[in-house]
Amino acid sequence: MINYEEQKLAQMAVNAKKLAYSPYSNFKVGAALLAKSGKIYIGCNIESASYTPTVCAERVALYKAVSEGEREFLAIAVAGSLDDTEPDYCYPCGVCRQSLREFVPGGADLIVIIAKSATDYQIHTLGELFPHSFGLEDLQPT
Repeated sequence: MINYEEQKLAQMAVNAKKLAYSPYSNFKVGAALLAKSGKIYIGCNIESASYTPTVCAERVALYKAVSEGEREFLAIAVAGSLDDTEPDYCYPCGVCRQSLREFVPGGADLIVIIAKSATDYQIHTLGELFPHSFGLEDLQPT
């Protein structure tokens, strides 16, 4: 992935953060997921007063993409912060890492961009953030 694409995804995640519905935690998260097709899906966290139905930005983007037929992904950018605070690096939670892992055979190759802004970000792979993960290949006979 070239620098421009990284910056574009980072900026889209920062912008998606503004759409978050987080009246309880005041922690806003945005995500931008790049499918192999080239299409980008955005998501934001959506909270609920009963907490359990709350869904993270990464899964919103993923579920939107999957519901439109996408099954292969190249990268995801994530941006998050509390209201009225300086942005910090915000990593996907364990549930989001497992959900993303479902669509990354072997679990290692998805690029994960952790963004404070379009120009201040870190790049990891899902394999680095989620080592020794469990996926479909683990359910196949050896």
